[in-house]
Amino acid sequence: MSRIHKLSPRLANQIAAGEVVERPASVVKELLENSLDAGARKVDIDVENGGIKLIRIRDNGMGIDQSDLPMALSRHATSKIDTLDDLEAVATLGFRGEALASISSVSRLALTSRPRKHGTAVIPDVAPEDEGPFFQHEAVSERQNNSSDDGAWKVEAEGRDMDAKVSPAAHPEGTTLEVRDLFFNTPARRKFLKTEKTEFGHLEEVVKRQALSRFEVGFSLRHNQKTIHSLRPASTLQDKERRVAALCGSQFMESSVVIDVEASGLKLWGWVAQPTFSRSKADLQYFFVNGRVIRDRLVAHAVKQAYRDVLYHGRHSAFVLYLELDPANVDVNVHPTKHEVRFRDGRLVHDFIFRSLHKALADVRPDDRLNPNESAAQSGDMIFSGQGVTPGSLVSGGQLSEGASASPSYSPSYGSQAAMPLRDAIPRSAIQEQMAGYGELHPEMARGEAAIAVLNDSNESDQLEPPLGFAIAQLHGIYILSQSSKGLIVVDMHAAHERITYERMKHAYADQGVKAQPLLVPVTIAVSQREASVAEEYEEQFQKLGLQIERMGPESLVIRQVPAFLRNADSEQLVRDVISDVSEHGTSDRVEALANEMMATMACHGSVRANRQLTLPEMNALLRDMEVTERSGQCNHGRPTWTVVTMSELDKLFLRGR
Repeated sequence: MSRIHKLSPRLANQIAAGEVVERPASVVKELLENSLDAGARKVDIDVENGGIKLIRIRDNGMGIDQSDLPMALSRHATSKIDTLDDLEAVATLGFRGEALASISSVSRLALTSRPRKHGTAVIPDVAPEDEGPFFQHEAVSERQNNSSDDGAWKVEAEGRDMDAKVSPAAHPEGTTLEVRDLFFNTPARRKFLKTEKTEFGHLEEVVKRQALSRFEVGFSLRHNQKTIHSLRPASTLQDKERRVAALCGSQFMESSVVIDVEASGLKLWGWVAQPTFSRSKADLQYFFVNGRVIRDRLVAHAVKQAYRDVLYHGRHSAFVLYLELDPANVDVNVHPTKHEVRFRDGRLVHDFIFRSLHKALADVRPDDRLNPNESAAQSGDMIFSGQGVTPGSLVSGGQLSEGASASPSYSPSYGSQAAMPLRDAIPRSAIQEQMAGYGELHPEMARGEAAIAVLNDSNESDQLEPPLGFAIAQLHGIYILSQSSKGLIVVDMHAAHERITYERMKHAYADQGVKAQPLLVPVTIAVSQREASVAEEYEEQFQKLGLQIERMGPESLVIRQVPAFLRNADSEQLVRDVISDVSEHGTSDRVEALANEMMATMACHGSVRANRQLTLPEMNALLRDMEVTERSGQCNHGRPTWTVVTMSELDKLFLRGR
């Protein structure tokens, strides 16, 4: 074995680059963070060949003074922190001082900057003790004798010798970084890169994350001279929603619920998609902590828990969420790429995220989905009708019905046709007459008078039309067809009744609490010392879950009591699972999850089955229950319970208004 020696600066930087610079997307991430830390309000990204050939990032930030440019490419040199206290409350995205040194060691890097007048420069991530060997003496001498605050200067470095060359340049206020020929001097790293399309996909995702983290900054992204994204700064809520829609899709925004909760020094805001908008992959999940995008198991568990009984099996939720808290309460110095964080009080953060999302999803009602942009509907004795055509209702002229649009590129050969006035307001008495007429057609079902009674009862105080409208028929004993001012609403009666029954059982279970049952023969289990210590530490929490556990020795526990509804379950496995949850997340919902699973099964078997004929009053009663039941949009298995076919969609099917 050779003697211990100090690594050369080049080799040390290339080793560090192995942690920081994985692919072109990693370079863009580090450089964008520097631009944002410098206070930039406009960032332009230009890449070629997926970022392998060229990455150019220009910003209008604070810039870097000429005297600081050579040091900017040194390792462990930064302007963002000075003391340990700064490290314990990091407020910037970068702080390690390794990024530029690592990037320049595996590429040809050029940094051009001009500091703002009367401003304080912010050095990107770069110990003074490393400065001497890496810079040419003439550059150092020029830095000492000729420091200019008004002009622009350029520093260049190549991975081969790590020398930094400083020269004058023409540049507006701000900084431009060019990274060319990534991994040109490390062929072993270059061969692990994927195709141009794949690498650019990763790079674009990095830009999307940064654009979502800083709404006040404008971003533009060009690939091979083609503009991919051009995002203006967003200051208002509408502008922010427009940016989220541009990056995540308009359908996400249309299906999302706005979150804005603050408690215990924590603030959670953003957008979370309803369970009906789910993904086959977890590719639309963005979580930011103090403006930093992270991937954290604690956060992922809290979100998954909030969606537990409303998301279809194998599907993934979608969200763009922002958590704000005191920087001193979160440690970002955990991972080399700063993708992971550690919360000082992880259990508090977990419970806050879970309860906020759980309540927001539970509060979604059919009216919220049907009227996402209306805080309150209009009132009066008139309701909107989705009725079909009546004698004499056709109007002359080529006017379009509301919501229907004519396509300029479509020209039907059979001439234009007037739209039916499907959204004209009609008196309530007209609906009552029609319902009575329908009842006379089916006297054997005795529906007419009962339906009129339901209509009268639901509108005694001159209230609005119910969000899910009024039932008009049943289809094949499976679906309820309901008429609403929005159009035709189709309800899966079994799925809807299953959710209603399930929620009622959960409320009853919560009111009664967990009933425990002592074991006739206590069960002794062998565990590790760590697991035994956890069980002893969280003994009170185990009691709340209906579990009585005592420590009998350094590595043994005895189970004396279990929840009554789990008396026939594997108590040993249950305790091990609960201990595992508590060890990892500080809490456990294992007992509650098992209880919910059992109640979901009972609700499924106890709900109305297919092919059962319901009367109109029964169907309307089911619709009214859905309107006040939490999570009524999905059954216990995550399947949707209802959908709507709007009048505009029906108009398009029949080419009305064309």
